[in-house]
Amino acid sequence: MTDTLVSGKDAFGRRNFLKLVGAGMASLALGRAPAAAETAAPVAAGAPDGRKPNVVFILADDLGWRDLAAFGSTYYETPNIDALARRGMMFTQAYAANPLCSPTRSSIMTGLWPARIGITSPVCHVPEVKLEETLQEKTAPTQKALIANSATRLKQEYVTLAESLKAGGYKTGHFGKWHLGAEPYDPLHQGFDVDIPHTSAPSPLVNGYLAPWPVWPGAGAPGEHLEDRMAKEAAKFIKENKDRPFFLNYWCFSVHSPWQAKEELIRKFAKTADPAGLQRNPVYAAMVKSMDDAVGTLMKTLDESGLTDNTIVIFMSDNGGFCWPNTPVMDKRYTTVPVTSNLPLRGGKATIYEGGTREPLIVAWPGRIQPGSKNETAIVQSIDFHPTVLEMCGVAPPSVVRFDGISFLPALSGKPLAREAIFCHFPHNNSSQAYERMPAPTPPGPATYVRKGDWKLIRFYCDNPDQTDRHELYNLKDDLGETKDLSAAMPDKVKELSALIDAFLRESGAVVPKANPAYDPNAKRPAAGARGTARRGASGRRRPARNSQTS
Repeated sequence: MTDTLVSGKDAFGRRNFLKLVGAGMASLALGRAPAAAETAAPVAAGAPDGRKPNVVFILADDLGWRDLAAFGSTYYETPNIDALARRGMMFTQAYAANPLCSPTRSSIMTGLWPARIGITSPVCHVPEVKLEETLQEKTAPTQKALIANSATRLKQEYVTLAESLKAGGYKTGHFGKWHLGAEPYDPLHQGFDVDIPHTSAPSPLVNGYLAPWPVWPGAGAPGEHLEDRMAKEAAKFIKENKDRPFFLNYWCFSVHSPWQAKEELIRKFAKTADPAGLQRNPVYAAMVKSMDDAVGTLMKTLDESGLTDNTIVIFMSDNGGFCWPNTPVMDKRYTTVPVTSNLPLRGGKATIYEGGTREPLIVAWPGRIQPGSKNETAIVQSIDFHPTVLEMCGVAPPSVVRFDGISFLPALSGKPLAREAIFCHFPHNNSSQAYERMPAPTPPGPATYVRKGDWKLIRFYCDNPDQTDRHELYNLKDDLGETKDLSAAMPDKVKELSALIDAFLRESGAVVPKANPAYDPNAKRPAAGARGTARRGASGRRRPARNSQTS
């Protein structure tokens, strides 16, 4: 197996790679600020009187690509999000930068690949402060690869979207899940003026969505729903700042586990569930409804405050839906009912397939985006939000900022994007084995993929019997469900796209899994409860310090 970080020539060529992924990446890789010709001119302010537009960024947690009525669900009810789609543009080829939450969140805040940041796993709630990603020194003999040990905090030296907008005169508020680190890596130290409920927890935890809340001690009347209260607090923020530009970062706790909902909504959806339907879990349907109600609260507040016409609203999810059955933390009445279904996409949360990273994306901007429009060609990713929002707001990024993402502002008016390729690096094993309708064998990872045009190549590290890398190639236009691996039939296409992955790994400074020298194909696998020990491994060699966002 070739060590693509330190050895071998760049078969694709550095200059061609930089052209492929866009001017934003080129300026970062070359260590200089973009020249005027490389960056589109800032758009005018959103209102006739010259005021900058407000920004409301709504991020759902674990919501699948097909979990909204606007995106094809016939069971879940999402009238408020559907209304938002009618106000703006839906993207059907939008991607999270990672199939799990913290890495995607870090990419939204910084405009950088998680591979560059070093946060590639959702471990930002653990007590250990680890600012650099490393490679395991050793692991169990059952494992073919030494995998990465993710960083556990978003370093303060990264310039966040909140810091960029705050420097541009915006009041900034974060509401909901953060999961990028406790103090001093919390929202209040990363550019936000307000942070509610000020928690580093990965989810609502054991007690869940109905008060009292472990993530918000002392708040909430008994039985009050967390998302309802969060939306009310965010609505206050909107009203208090209606006379100045604001950035409201509303990152839902919904619809992450624990799967718990209002009983009256569970009963409602139990009556309409089709026993043969792919999406039929009443608890999850009730959770989706509460999330949609929260979005309705925000939109109603904007309307009543007279701010709708001067507010950009973005809605997306951080990774794919949780699609596995036999979930012990589900309401005991529905433990054997799959939480949701991502079909026709393959896989879901924590997988490298489309179900893990393809997300519902809606962008509404009255007067600038055609209402009820749909973009089915532009390939955008969560690394693009930071540069896109700044351009929409007419705010210049600080001179030290470099982005891996590009502005997709042209796509909002139906124009093509210069960038053709996106990447996802997931250097970890996947502990979930019961994937929904996935062809056998089910690769557990670690892996990296590149998406260029209709083609997607996945590299599974050390996954062949001799611990060399294995590839799968799919044409997503013809095979959205990733059922027909074309790698054996199209070796030249594999070579072309594999060279892109090599270049991406070098440019990002990614920690790349390596063959486990202690691997024994005859070793006995640990019992189910012991799998986590093998995954964690030992911290090891530090990767090169190439993940700084500043020059």
